[in-house]
Amino acid sequence: MLKKVLLGSLGAALVLTAGILLGHFGIQRGSTTPDWVMDVTQDVDEALIQKFIAEVDNIAIQENLRELTKVPHMATSPGDEKTVQYMLKRWQDPDTGLDQAWREEYKVYLSFPDPNTPNKVTVVSPSEYVLYTAREKEKAYSSDQEDPEVVQPYAAYAPAGHPKGRLVYANQGKPSDYFLLNQTLDLTGTIAITRYGGEGRAGKAINAAPYGVIGVLVYTDPWDINDGKMSDNDETYPYSWYMPPSGVERGSFNTHYGDMLTPYLAAKDDTYRIPENNITGIPPIPTQPIGFEDAYALICELGGEPAPSEWQGAFNCTYNFGGPGFKPTSNFNNSDVKLDIYNREELKNSANVMGVIRGSVEPDRYVIYGNHRDSWVHGAIDPSSGTSVMLEVTRVLGRMVKQGKWRPRRSIIFGSWGAEEFGLIGSTEYTEEYYSKLSERSVAYINVDIAVFANATLRVSASPSAQSVILKASKQVKTPGSDSTSVYDNWIRYFNRTSSAYGVIPNVGFLTGAGSDYAAFIHFLGITSMDISYTYDRTKTRARIYPAYHTAYDTFDYASKFIDPGFTSHQTVARTAGNILMRLADSLLLPFNCSDYAETLEGYLNKAMELYTDGLAAHMISIEPLQTAVRNFRSAAARLDQLIRDSDLANETPLKVRRINDQLMLLDRAFLDPVAFPDRYGYRHVIWASSKAGQATFPGLADAYTRATSTGLDSDWTAAHRQLSILIQAIQGAAHTLGDAI
Repeated sequence: MLKKVLLGSLGAALVLTAGILLGHFGIQRGSTTPDWVMDVTQDVDEALIQKFIAEVDNIAIQENLRELTKVPHMATSPGDEKTVQYMLKRWQDPDTGLDQAWREEYKVYLSFPDPNTPNKVTVVSPSEYVLYTAREKEKAYSSDQEDPEVVQPYAAYAPAGHPKGRLVYANQGKPSDYFLLNQTLDLTGTIAITRYGGEGRAGKAINAAPYGVIGVLVYTDPWDINDGKMSDNDETYPYSWYMPPSGVERGSFNTHYGDMLTPYLAAKDDTYRIPENNITGIPPIPTQPIGFEDAYALICELGGEPAPSEWQGAFNCTYNFGGPGFKPTSNFNNSDVKLDIYNREELKNSANVMGVIRGSVEPDRYVIYGNHRDSWVHGAIDPSSGTSVMLEVTRVLGRMVKQGKWRPRRSIIFGSWGAEEFGLIGSTEYTEEYYSKLSERSVAYINVDIAVFANATLRVSASPSAQSVILKASKQVKTPGSDSTSVYDNWIRYFNRTSSAYGVIPNVGFLTGAGSDYAAFIHFLGITSMDISYTYDRTKTRARIYPAYHTAYDTFDYASKFIDPGFTSHQTVARTAGNILMRLADSLLLPFNCSDYAETLEGYLNKAMELYTDGLAAHMISIEPLQTAVRNFRSAAARLDQLIRDSDLANETPLKVRRINDQLMLLDRAFLDPVAFPDRYGYRHVIWASSKAGQATFPGLADAYTRATSTGLDSDWTAAHRQLSILIQAIQGAAHTLGDAI
């Protein structure tokens, strides 16, 4: 009996307690909303975005660039260390700095010329008498070129050696160029001179070696960079933006990105390193870049048959194949070209400078903004235009944080990457070291490297799902020199496309290849990424890039006179990139659109069907499952779009918005396949991997199909089938991630 009474009393007490608690919290919820409820519904503040836009200062960007370009700052040089200290000083400023800033060191494999024994290119007679010597340094037009820290032009990672042989002209050094040349000449023991463009730097030598070529020269033809202009008396720098005759494009001659000795491992002191002779993707023969004044002296003396019309350039002579060697009437007749290359490789400490603004609601979600810091010489445009913009973005945002006016919903990580010019090393080592954390938590990566190529229009390449936030931001920023024309309206005049959903819109390009630090983020980690810059009107110039690229003339003087006088295009890029950054960091619902991805996949599918349907069918391979996969992706994207439209996320459980955001955030990750391209380091994204096929369609399938049709081998058709299956599975898998949780 006592036991029943006690149990009854206990039950009544529990009911009463529950009633009191429910009543208490019910009254509290009804009268006062807890702080955390307001926090989790935090959304982007349009007034703060307008405040950011207004405070971005073009003169501040100008002064950033002036400071960053005072001395050459090649990776690991004393000048590079000065820029490290400058970045830390700015990001640790008590009034305008970030929450925290620090440096992270990696020990990386770099290549340098010997400062005491310069590389040489000469023409020598049979008796070894030197008839001609190419310039070892670029001509000085100001004290900038006379700085003792200006590195001699060289081909990083090209081996040392002293090849000597008859000269031949090999156009752009593509496989097809050497194939054609070899049909005319015996290339064994020759030196090939090639022009930039059409093929990667390293490829010009890699493609040459199988034909017996023993050395390669590379130059920039005035036709490709200067619209034919050649005279520094009045046509080129210092009178215009065009490359002067002695200008030489330096560069890293490698095909892989990241530290070469530690693939897939962060290059720390104690990290395992592969043997140097296991490195692939670098020139197997000595290689050296030269200026077009020296190329002119060599090419115009070549004998042999005339090269095809498409191989001709701006020189006022016929570009011949070479005899091999020079014309019988030339002063160089019966002479060889000799390369004396003294490059050497070293392990050097290289630093990334990192900074962070911690998020207030979702600190475990990261929006990353980065650019590399190192240059070949002064690097005013590449990369310091981007660093100057990044410093202004952090100054304005940092002050808003320090003044208590703003703190982002999500954390923002800023990266000033080291040793990018040697193969995207700093950013790649960062992604390798923090692979797990970045894979799980990163929302997006914004890259602003060369912020301003020229001052005509915005240019953006990005993951398709980021198109909507990019276009929205571009509508809110005015184009330089106008109070009424938006960046969007100006952009659409230069680069546009017709969308099935939106009509005519600015064209957002794709992040194929590894042209800058976005590579490891999109290709290796599958993080939604974008690359933002201002560029030139391509109807007015043939220049493949701004003409002072990687030369000793890429200086503050060059940038301020010929690229962006007044720095208003830099300001516009800062406003646009910062607007995008704030939206990604602050929006309750991530501003990504998966249906825009579906449209891109449909475009790729249409091209694949046009090019490959019949050829695959002839080998009993059907493309129909790919059509089905793309249709399923479109349906899944439409259902998720409808769910978002039907939801009132600010008044629903925060778990729902978190779930949808994760679906949007992880979409690019769904296209990763770690074994899709086993022989290509870091390429795992089956939609955006680079391709040699030159077709706007799925890269793995395009390359495999092209090879199969070229060889006709059953094994290559099997490889094409495999790539098709990889693609189908990736798209189907991505569609599943957009559906219900179970």
